[in-house]
Amino acid sequence: MPQFLNTTDADFASRFAALLEMKREDAPDVDATVAEIIADVRARGDAAVIELTETFDRLTLTPETMAFSAEEIAAAVEEVPGSERAALELAAERIRAYHVRQRPEDARWTDPDGAELGWRWGPVSAAGLYVPGGLASYPSSVLMNAIPAQVAGVERLIICAPTPDGVVNPLVLLAAQLSGVDTIYRIGGAQAIAAMAYGTDTIAPVDKITGPGNAFVAAAKRRVFGKVGIDMIAGPSEILVIADRDNDPDWIATDLLSQAEHDESAQSILITDDAAFGEAVANAVTKQLETLQRAHIAGPSWRDFGAIIVTENMTQAAALSDQIAPEHLELCVTAPESLFARLKHAGAVFLGQWTPEAIGDYIGGPNHVLPTARSARFSSGLNVLDFMKRTTVARMTPAALKAIGPAAEVLAASEGLGAHGASVAARLARLNKDDEGTR
Repeated sequence: MPQFLNTTDADFASRFAALLEMKREDAPDVDATVAEIIADVRARGDAAVIELTETFDRLTLTPETMAFSAEEIAAAVEEVPGSERAALELAAERIRAYHVRQRPEDARWTDPDGAELGWRWGPVSAAGLYVPGGLASYPSSVLMNAIPAQVAGVERLIICAPTPDGVVNPLVLLAAQLSGVDTIYRIGGAQAIAAMAYGTDTIAPVDKITGPGNAFVAAAKRRVFGKVGIDMIAGPSEILVIADRDNDPDWIATDLLSQAEHDESAQSILITDDAAFGEAVANAVTKQLETLQRAHIAGPSWRDFGAIIVTENMTQAAALSDQIAPEHLELCVTAPESLFARLKHAGAVFLGQWTPEAIGDYIGGPNHVLPTARSARFSSGLNVLDFMKRTTVARMTPAALKAIGPAAEVLAASEGLGAHGASVAARLARLNKDDEGTR
């Protein structure tokens, strides 16, 4: 059974604090191994990638077969059933339409001193998208990573998607095709991250790496950060549902289980202002676990990390939610917009009982790559701006330099940076001399 907490209990504060601090990952210390893999790939390039792929994925490759051929992609895509193709195409269309609205605009203006200022946005030149293989091979993640990059204008997009034992998910290849990705490498793990970051004879290096992965992939992304940009280090999935009594307990139970079935370390929390409703949801979860296909995963997640919190009112619920800063937040209440207005921290919010989080995972439009482990307090989900960079621009006129240059000289002197001040002073001296010559 999950934890039951009530804000009226004397020990609520300590129990809630323990819930927030709960360690949900039992990841082995893989950093030393990852460091060796990265060093090997940097030293031996393709040979190291091929050797490691044979060791971990039981797949023999050559430099020529590391990437899927156009014929292989076409053949795999042909295997996708029509209904799945149509669903993926609809998802791609909606995700693209949503992310197009995120494209930023350049700006230029002249300030009161006559200085021209502004910024210009531009995409990174190349991005590498990591797609897990095996049981965690999700075509929806391909769309969520590749489409924002394409919308941003990234010229070169590659995917690394391991195929253990040579098993290929045709939907992943179709998703890549729909996202405008032509080059898909059948490699994975830390070796794929290293290859994308540092390059090999076959794989040209990229500027940014995004996408989820196991502990080895996460450790590799940490290590290559700085050489390339990364999106985030994602932890186990999580959902918080705030629900009042005017809901179907079975619906809320399915929503909680929708994240619990991802991972035994996933976390599902219900906050409600009605204790009886909380009990009804807990009973519904127990009943649904009896027939859920992934009960062997969802059951331990709900048992070890699940929680039902009873509050005195929804104002209190909103305050607790902001402390949790959940990855996914459902507001299944009578006035979701009113409650949403009180909230500050969440990766993605789903308003009303007709908006299950699963819509966001696949077809809604907003990105499902979201901050976990309370990092929604300071970060956002994956978006077009993650594949862009802003370059500032400034132009001084003689009048503008005369107006603000002396202050720059003063500040440079206060910091002991003589050349800084001199670069401004030389120009001001020329301007003053020219002014004298015109008198």
